[in-house]
Amino acid sequence: MATPDFILKLRARIGHQSLWIPGARAVVFDDDGRVLLGQRADNGKWGLITGILEPGEEAAAGILREILEETGVVAAAERLVSVDSVGPTTYPNGDVCHFLTLVFRCRYISGDARVNDDESLAVDWFRPEDFPELLPGHLESIKRAAPVAGDAHFRR
Repeated sequence: MATPDFILKLRARIGHQSLWIPGARAVVFDDDGRVLLGQRADNGKWGLITGILEPGEEAAAGILREILEETGVVAAAERLVSVDSVGPTTYPNGDVCHFLTLVFRCRYISGDARVNDDESLAVDWFRPEDFPELLPGHLESIKRAAPVAGDAHFRR
C-alpha cells in the first residue's frame, strides 16, 4: 500500500503518534443495484472503496480518483451519505490513525471492474444477498446509501 507523501513527511516528525486524517468511502451502485467491493491487500478483508484525501483535494473528487485508481471504474458522486469518525486504527508498523471519513453514494458510469493497483487482491460487483463478510461499518454505509435521496447522517 502506498502511503501518501504528506503522511510520510508527518510521520518523519511525529513517529507513530496518532494522526487525524481526512478520508472518503464510496458506495458505488451499478444499474442492476450491485455494489462495487474490493478485497484489501493489507488484511484480505472485503469492503467499500476507500482512500485518503490529499491536502486541498475536494472530497467528492478524491473518492472518484480513488475508485478509478483502485478499480478502473469511472463513477459519479451523487450525494454525501454520512460523516463518520473511524478509529483508532493501529497498523502493523505501529502507526496510529483516526479518520474523518466522508461516505458518498456513487453511480457507475463506465469501465470494467478490475484490480487496478497494489491495494486490492480482488474487485467485483455484489448483490446485497451475496455480500462477503465486510469491514466494520461498511454494511451500515451501504444501507444508508441505498436510497437515491436522503439527508447525510452524522452523530449528534
